[in-house]
Amino acid sequence: MRRVLPARRTRRKKPCLVILLALHSSHERIHTSTLFLSLLLPASAQTVPAAWQVVKDSKGVCQLVVPPDWGPLTDGSGAAVFHDPTTAIAVVTSQPGQVFKPFSEAQLKTLRIPKEKIFENTAKRLFYQDKTSRNSEDSNAYSAMVPGNGGTCSCHVVFVPSIAEEIAKKITLSLGPVTQEKRQL
Repeated sequence: MRRVLPARRTRRKKPCLVILLALHSSHERIHTSTLFLSLLLPASAQTVPAAWQVVKDSKGVCQLVVPPDWGPLTDGSGAAVFHDPTTAIAVVTSQPGQVFKPFSEAQLKTLRIPKEKIFENTAKRLFYQDKTSRNSEDSNAYSAMVPGNGGTCSCHVVFVPSIAEEIAKKITLSLGPVTQEKRQL
């Protein structure tokens, strides 16, 4: 007669523990993964230096922030530049009445956005890199969209490789609707 052993209970590791164990394997991976995880925080959790300037779209509905050494492209244009538009430019726009929703798989294919260039595609934010530089003269670009007040807020940040990617990401992630309190200021 064959003896039947009780089923062996395997203990599944929690997903966050698996991530931490994988990250611990390499010091370099820890820094990269910490950066990636910080990008997943909601916009409200982003800390923006106090000296940064608010740039609002032409309708005053959506906004983003830029470093203090950036300046407006023109008054009320919803755009700011670093030195000149060929070095770096950040543009914020609003689309009244447009319902915000994440991209579908079909839209991603149509737009030819590789999955590794999509940082967030959720009901709260769409954030992706739509251009990668091929050399020091070529530009990179990030785009983002978030739900706004009665529509959608969008931004596009274009920058040459001499501009730190972290600065461009922080600008892009600062995108959001102008709140009632901020409109009154």
